[in-house]
Amino acid sequence: MPLSDLDSTRSLALRTIDGATRDIIAAAKTVYSIPETGFNEFKTSAYMQECLGSLGFNIETGIARTGMKAVLKGGKPGPTIAVIAELDSLRVPSHPGADPDTGAAHACGHHTQIGSLLGVATALSAPEIRESLAGNIAFIITPAEEFIEIQDRLALKASGELEFLSGKQEMIRLGTFDDVDMAMMVHTAAGKTDAVFSVGGTSNAHVSHQVRYTGVSAHAGGSPHKGVNALQAAMLANSAINSLRETFRESDVVRVHGIISNGGTSVNAVPSDVLYEGRVRAKSIEAIEPIAERVIRCYRAGALAMGARVEVQSVAGYHALIQNSLMQKTFADMAELVLGRDSVNIVDDSQTQGGSTDMGDLSTIVPVIHPYTNAAAGTGHGDDYLIEDYDRAVVAPAKVMSATVLTLLNDGAKVAKEVIANHKPAMTPEQYVTTQRNRFKTEVYEPS
Repeated sequence: MPLSDLDSTRSLALRTIDGATRDIIAAAKTVYSIPETGFNEFKTSAYMQECLGSLGFNIETGIARTGMKAVLKGGKPGPTIAVIAELDSLRVPSHPGADPDTGAAHACGHHTQIGSLLGVATALSAPEIRESLAGNIAFIITPAEEFIEIQDRLALKASGELEFLSGKQEMIRLGTFDDVDMAMMVHTAAGKTDAVFSVGGTSNAHVSHQVRYTGVSAHAGGSPHKGVNALQAAMLANSAINSLRETFRESDVVRVHGIISNGGTSVNAVPSDVLYEGRVRAKSIEAIEPIAERVIRCYRAGALAMGARVEVQSVAGYHALIQNSLMQKTFADMAELVLGRDSVNIVDDSQTQGGSTDMGDLSTIVPVIHPYTNAAAGTGHGDDYLIEDYDRAVVAPAKVMSATVLTLLNDGAKVAKEVIANHKPAMTPEQYVTTQRNRFKTEVYEPS
């Protein structure tokens, strides 16, 4: 397709999104009103299925419980680019958009991804655009990006309903991405910059710990000496972890945090069954391993001091995000073309704010980009995190992703093929699955 044809096709896509602006923003706001946590997004999934169905897509549903996939075939053979959106919310009961029964709330902006994906699907499914594509677009809607409710997910794992505890991890295992050559998505951010997009950077890897302390129950007033206080064991472990913090290297971007999700049953009984849920993050899996070993020693130390039993279950978390430089450049170029020269803030590849995403897991096997749109106010995962500008959050990503896809699949998919030719994956999907399986471990320390 000559450049003039690319300009014409891109302009048509942008005009189509302009015409669909009201609908795609309304879709995002509808999802905001029905927040659901990971692997429980049944209402959101049904709504998304309805939206994609109205565009004429054949949809594979029920992937990893609530995920789905729809493929738009181009007019010519070529690579397949995945455009991704995430279904799930957090649990933030004090958020103004929280479900009063479950406490689920979109305090991370995933609902806007739904609108953006629908904008891309609407624009690129126009017949004249579809026929121009030298390749395909897979619209993949993933569950459970937020790594929460671990006990519930472990129960699903035990029942055989899933093996891995996040949506993209499980979809990799199931083969959903086997025909995908590269992938992209855009996340919202509470940006402190005038630029619409921040492009680049990385994320932390992480591992989770389910730490169960078992003591001996006794009357807390009448015979506390007959008990073994599991809560105190957990609190001592947490104090030991805090004592470790001065040993963490800043260059490893270490974050260690946890909650006591079950601290006992009755105030007048010595707690005998306590669950501490911990997480260790760092810039890579390799950086996590020695830190996690020291943290596990702290769990054991709390048990040793109180004479309690402790079971430490290590749960495979996320890998660090690796972003593809050529895809990033293409996205940034398209953002400047569509929105103006000052619309993009380029972030150094090494920069991370400490958070994690399972887009990092996908980046171990295929080239990906994960830009942010600076459209929110407040603090991520906080009850003040709200979308300030839906045009930035929904419409701008839809336009720039559409333009990026068209550029990648232009001229016989020349740029996309260059991305593929120069990409060296960290592992194959099979190697990834094996690696994740090996990260699940359970250790037990019995009192002597």
